[in-house]
Amino acid sequence: MLQFLLRRSIGAVVILILISAFTFFLFFSIPQDPALLACGKNCTPDAIKIIHQNLGLDKPVPVQYWNFMVGIFAGRDFAVGHCSAPCFGYSFANNQPVWNTIVDRFPTTLSLTVGGAFVFLLVGLGTGMLAAWKRGTAVDKTFSSVSLVLSSMQIYFLGPIVLGLLVYSTDILSSPKYVPFTENPGQWFVGLLIPWIVLSVIFTANYTRMSRSTMIEQLQEEHVRTAKAKGMSSRYVFFRYAWRGSLIPIVTIFGMDLGSLFGGAIITEQTFSLAGIGRLAVESVIKTDLPMIMGVMLFSAFMILLFNIIVDAAYAWIDPRVRLS
Repeated sequence: MLQFLLRRSIGAVVILILISAFTFFLFFSIPQDPALLACGKNCTPDAIKIIHQNLGLDKPVPVQYWNFMVGIFAGRDFAVGHCSAPCFGYSFANNQPVWNTIVDRFPTTLSLTVGGAFVFLLVGLGTGMLAAWKRGTAVDKTFSSVSLVLSSMQIYFLGPIVLGLLVYSTDILSSPKYVPFTENPGQWFVGLLIPWIVLSVIFTANYTRMSRSTMIEQLQEEHVRTAKAKGMSSRYVFFRYAWRGSLIPIVTIFGMDLGSLFGGAIITEQTFSLAGIGRLAVESVIKTDLPMIMGVMLFSAFMILLFNIIVDAAYAWIDPRVRLS
């Protein structure tokens, strides 16, 4: 296990370096001087020159990239002060430390992801396994049909409809907003309830279909049929053998979905005006804010790679036939 984790960690570091290099050099191919953004309206050539010096933009691009990578691990010194590691620089738009901004935005994304993932995983697995258990019955056909329809929905389409029905028309719920859990757990729950509902509806449909198909496939495996032939009850065989074997593809897509959501649920946060990592990514691209773009990109990539490693390590625990080597 230790060798596997070390191997995957080294591979993840290489991927992050490649992503950072690609993003960094792609940014400088844009014919726009980032100093103009930091300069503001009353901008003069002398002011632009000073900004270039303060932000290190007067150096060659490879040197800027090297300084950026060194700053992540060792920190950097800027004209505005010292930036402690992990240092992604200062935003061109507001001169705030990039890492501090990401840390401030992350609780919103964390709350959105954890709540939504809990709902869609619980409901999706439950309905999918019930459909497999009742295969061919009205229950199976109902769940399969509903999941097929819901899987075709998109957040930017379903979100405004739910807002219109539950907020603007009936006032059943208030507009979505993030309130820290430590300040008011009740408002935290109510403020994120609508995004959780919409997020879970979209993802639940996929998990229902996936869990149903994998469970039906597992029920046809030889070891499952052998267990039934030995006189074991259908319920015991279902949960002891078929259910565990069906988890591997579920864990795969769950890890990818969770990593992507932790890296920023862009469409969801934009739809419900939640100030999370995803919305920060959109804002930084619109403003051509390189330090913020780099920080968000590397943070999102790190979360996706981290959960992929966790998923691969979980395979051996779920199915003893899987060997990490």
